[in-house]
Amino acid sequence: MKILVCISNVPDTTTKITFTNDNTQFNTSGVQFIVNPYDEIALSKAIELCEGGKGTVTVVNVGENTTDPTIRKALAIGADDAVRINAVPRDAYFTAFQIAEYAKTSGFDMILCGRESIDYNGAQVAAMIGEFLDIPSVSIIKKLDYDGTTATLEREIEGGKEVITVTGKFIASCAEGVAEPKIPNMRGIMSARTKPLQVVEAAAIEQLSQIIQFETPPPRGAVNLIPAEDAVKLIGLLHEEAKVI
Repeated sequence: MKILVCISNVPDTTTKITFTNDNTQFNTSGVQFIVNPYDEIALSKAIELCEGGKGTVTVVNVGENTTDPTIRKALAIGADDAVRINAVPRDAYFTAFQIAEYAKTSGFDMILCGRESIDYNGAQVAAMIGEFLDIPSVSIIKKLDYDGTTATLEREIEGGKEVITVTGKFIASCAEGVAEPKIPNMRGIMSARTKPLQVVEAAAIEQLSQIIQFETPPPRGAVNLIPAEDAVKLIGLLHEEAKVI
């Protein structure tokens, strides 16, 4: 069994976000990057499925050489090898196309990724990869079992759960519950230095979208405390300023 896991290089959750070039570009100066947490869940599940010599796990990332430390972290967690598609991931369509082009000829049995990246929160790449490869795509799964030929996937829907079985190749985006993220041990960290990291050039594709500008959320306003006995004033503020009643 061969599993491909898509990983994103994202800013640490504690990072202070700023922009440059007239708010058209993310400022990477001083930013600590990590493996996208949802992708770590997918990677951990892939490693579990392949334990005991049942298969191999390859991680793939679309990015420039600055993402190599993040890829090495994925190798330290337990992936067998890695591929970096040498390009700036300019949007979800571009990223999905590049991964699909690589996967077409690589003979993977399944592709796993996180439900979304924590920087853009688009949740688009998995479905796009499925479309490019013409394989089933199941989004935001909570559970995955695989018997060697058939995968049983569970996802939450309004009012209950949905259980899906897939035979053959597929792609799924993973959410919390699929697996517990693994922490790399010293042996994994040392072996990651020598595991294969292949670099391939990106395939040409038309650019369909462009970032016009980034904006940060407005700062939080001051709290307006109203005495408990002054209900009339509170109602007036809710009606005239907050406009919620």
